[in-house]
Amino acid sequence: MEEALRLAEQARGHSAPNPNVGCVIVSANGRVVGKGATARGGRPHAEAIALEAAAKRARGATVYTTLEPCAHQSERGPACTELLLAARPERVVIALKDPDKRTGGKGIQRLRRAGIEVTLGVGREAARQAVSGWLTRLSIGRPRVTLKLALSIDGKIALPSGESKWITGEDARRHVHLERAHSDMILVGRGTYLADRPQLDVRLPGLEQASPRRALLSRGEPVANWEILRNPRDIFGLHDVNDLLVEGGSGTATAFLGEDLVDRILIYRAPIIVGEGKSSFGYVGLDAIADAHGRWELVDEQRLGVDRLEVYERVRAD
Repeated sequence: MEEALRLAEQARGHSAPNPNVGCVIVSANGRVVGKGATARGGRPHAEAIALEAAAKRARGATVYTTLEPCAHQSERGPACTELLLAARPERVVIALKDPDKRTGGKGIQRLRRAGIEVTLGVGREAARQAVSGWLTRLSIGRPRVTLKLALSIDGKIALPSGESKWITGEDARRHVHLERAHSDMILVGRGTYLADRPQLDVRLPGLEQASPRRALLSRGEPVANWEILRNPRDIFGLHDVNDLLVEGGSGTATAFLGEDLVDRILIYRAPIIVGEGKSSFGYVGLDAIADAHGRWELVDEQRLGVDRLEVYERVRAD
């Protein structure tokens, strides 16, 4: 299951509108005979790829998959439950039950009725994290929004002149490129676009093809090869984006925070003091300190060379 989860994470940012799933097939004698991750654009599914690799060796094997195999009909390809029933594995181990009501337990029921043993819940929380973008879009109709900020110790994103290259070091910047590679779309504001003309691509060896779509938060004229969002709430119309990475400046960050549309914040904090400079946020709709508490939870932190990464997630009611 750990290998299946690794494959699912590799597919994050490329599988929309489908979830990013990983699948590993192990024969009765303990050999890996097939593996797969959801392909770019959502098809083929992970199970279909793994089953094709395993071929006849899938019979009597154990299938590990990070999400319940789909059981609903689609014009884009056969349901994975049908493929598994035809392949006749002895056991299917599933990390997470599919919350999509079109499948929602139907795949598990059909496998069990056919005499295939099903184990549910192995690696559930890790699988939930891996597909959190898709789960967000499925539940509330918009992508998971990650806000990235590079800050000084005193919370500045740039000098008064606007200069910000480079606040953080190479290790932190490489980590940002990994986050880009796992995003379907990156967004900046028009001010950042005009000042920096950012490429927003992935510049890591072997991952250049993982560069996501680019979007501008702007009420101005369209820009070639960029998608335009007039308002932060336009993200509710992004039905083919699971994970959105916001890399804009203070104005864009404030706009998304003010609408309470940020689910995750990545703060890359450099060991420098800027003093007078550009602040990270403006007014985000809070008028009392008490209202600011309990909204964000620190879920991870790590050293990246001389810099420090802090990862926060929005605390929301279930």
